[in-house]
Amino acid sequence: MGYPLPEGFSDFDMSFFGILLFAEGLLGLFLNSVSALSFILVKGQRDPSNFLVFNLNIADILLNINALVAAYATYTRVWPFGAHGCNMHGFEGLTAVYASIAFIALVSWDKYHYWCTQQELYWATSGTMCVCVWVAAIFWAALPLPSFGWGEFGFEPMKNACCLDYTKNDWAYISYLLTVTAFYLLIPMLIMHSSYDSIYAYFKKTHKYKFNTVIPEACLLLTWGPYVFLCLYACFYNPKDFTPKLRMMLPVLAKTSPLFNAVLYSFTNAAYKGGIWTMITGEKSTAKKTN
Repeated sequence: MGYPLPEGFSDFDMSFFGILLFAEGLLGLFLNSVSALSFILVKGQRDPSNFLVFNLNIADILLNINALVAAYATYTRVWPFGAHGCNMHGFEGLTAVYASIAFIALVSWDKYHYWCTQQELYWATSGTMCVCVWVAAIFWAALPLPSFGWGEFGFEPMKNACCLDYTKNDWAYISYLLTVTAFYLLIPMLIMHSSYDSIYAYFKKTHKYKFNTVIPEACLLLTWGPYVFLCLYACFYNPKDFTPKLRMMLPVLAKTSPLFNAVLYSFTNAAYKGGIWTMITGEKSTAKKTN
């Protein structure tokens, strides 16, 4: 290709990771786009609860695009967009991640109210929450940009994507990372755990188990947990204690989250999959809404 390979990677490694990023980005883009289009095109799909899932689809589409850009850079063997492009790529990726995790938590909160308090969501509440999520995600994702300087964007080990630079573990990085970990992992996990724990208790009481209440939390932890652990480790130790391949594998794993989200919250969600079926086949779904 004419460019030196990143330290710790062979040509095979570059091709392997490129294929993974391309596959997960393309498949996730397809699944989330189908789900989002069903909300737009099917009138019966458009309700306040499904609007949360629609916004989750949009956030995950942005993350899929981020993965496809990384896949392209992997095949070119050089980052083609310059320093400004690196900052924009990092900003877009963080915005997508923060919004996606927040919407996952809101969906669990909505499910709790639907099943345990028998309260349905109103458009005013749903719309306000979605606006707040996007504004907050953009705000927190913008802070590492050079204009603000709370943290910094840098390249991932393969030089094919940009993220929060965990190799510069100064006070700006540590304070920013600990703050967003609290806001975008600990608090969402607390909301999810309390919501699904209450839903499970309701299912157990009524002996009607509508869905597995453990899987959503497990998927969030399995996809994002290892990468967050690496970032937290970098607050106190040298992240280069881990090999470049392992440090590259963790963000690749994290970017599979849109696939799991599409399956969990759209294609196996009784309140949403009926609209997808109607859009694809033209047949009206007879399934009752069960959120």
